[in-house]
Amino acid sequence: MENNILHSKIYGKEKVGIPLLVFHGLFGMLDNWGSFGKDFGEIMPVHLIDLRNHGKSFHSGEMSHNDLAEDILNYMSANQIEKAHLLGHSLGGKAVMQFAMKYPEKIEKLIVVDIAPKSYPPHHQGILKALQSVNLDEVKSRGEVEDVLSQYIPEKSVVYFLAKSLYWNDEKKLAWRFNLQTLNDKYAEFVSNAIKFGVFEGQTLFIAGANSNYILPQDSLLIKQQFPNSKVITIKNAGHWVQAENPKDFFNAVLEFLT
Repeated sequence: MENNILHSKIYGKEKVGIPLLVFHGLFGMLDNWGSFGKDFGEIMPVHLIDLRNHGKSFHSGEMSHNDLAEDILNYMSANQIEKAHLLGHSLGGKAVMQFAMKYPEKIEKLIVVDIAPKSYPPHHQGILKALQSVNLDEVKSRGEVEDVLSQYIPEKSVVYFLAKSLYWNDEKKLAWRFNLQTLNDKYAEFVSNAIKFGVFEGQTLFIAGANSNYILPQDSLLIKQQFPNSKVITIKNAGHWVQAENPKDFFNAVLEFLT
């Protein structure tokens, strides 16, 4: 069982109070949230957590929203956390929303970043194709991998984001931290599925990036149906990676909601 506990990095261990558990998005890892975790750890305990098939967490052939929710439950049990604030970005947002439907009593407050509980059409095919085009047996440097990715992905920021998940394995070869096989095989299951219908009555904050189209005005009805005690705020000068593109306003919005 030990293997199946999500990998994490904890800031503010010495702080008392309800901890904040943070879950990254697709192809990401906890390191993407490092500066937020460090700063917020001055206020309360913060657990930055790698989702399954990402970062240093375990690899699995399964990847449904339900699997992700059970992983959160197992993590809380293993760390003797009775109740927590949960924050999830994108795919991590789907994970925390599904958890809220199943285990509402475990959540103090919920924060969902730039994702709605709806079904999304597949939209990462270009990225998946780019990743599969990298022959990890042949490349000798990160730069070479970035060159291959750039042939398929025009946005430099996305190329750099993906390249953060490269590491040198025991065989002295470059490898991906994420489990590309499962993410490709199960893609439709976790992107195209909506959150199973249910209602979470707890306090919930949805944070949208002003330059992102993941949360649309017409989503507010669905959000209110499943999260009746919620509000949606928009962070200016930010796209989908809200916390990276406008860290100051994002930090303040989370702080105000949690305290």
